[in-house]
Amino acid sequence: MTEPKKQGTRDKILIAAATMLGEDPTSRLSVRAVAARAGVSVGSLRHFFPTQQALVDTVIAGIYDLDIPDDPMQNTAGDPSDRLVACLQMLLSQVGTGERAREHWRAIYDAYVASPPTADATHAFLALERLTVHRIARWLGVLRDEGAPASGDLDVQARFLSTVVNGLSFERALPGDRERFAFEVHTLRSAADGILRRRT
Repeated sequence: MTEPKKQGTRDKILIAAATMLGEDPTSRLSVRAVAARAGVSVGSLRHFFPTQQALVDTVIAGIYDLDIPDDPMQNTAGDPSDRLVACLQMLLSQVGTGERAREHWRAIYDAYVASPPTADATHAFLALERLTVHRIARWLGVLRDEGAPASGDLDVQARFLSTVVNGLSFERALPGDRERFAFEVHTLRSAADGILRRRT
């Protein structure tokens, strides 16, 4: 029986940083905070990641390649539009509704709008934005490879769908009623059908 592989310092740092981003997408991943979360010294962290930018880029690159558990896109028997809508709903679910959505947007505002963001904060935000666009483009690529009638630039289409999700997630923080959720599904369906060249 082999012993489990011991986590190295670099792995501990990456796991801590990815966990922090998962808990709070607005986290700026300060070197001190990540080192404390990983249980390593700042000097050890700097040995592997000399700058905050290097740390953020490595974490985001690693997340690019992770498969999401229960990813609706894996259900290849499902209708392409239904699968894409389900994937977009999964992104929306990360924001939550009501007070949770308000907390999400307050954190975004405090981190990037209330005062001019630092260069490191801007870099972290853009890296997270690229992650979302990349994830959606990957879903669109799967559908295209399966023969779904989509054409055009996947990154442009993914950015459009990301913008739709962002708008809906902001609406989730505003006062609303149950009809809003039906409209949310209709909006996602219209966006997905538009990308997949369907007539509604």
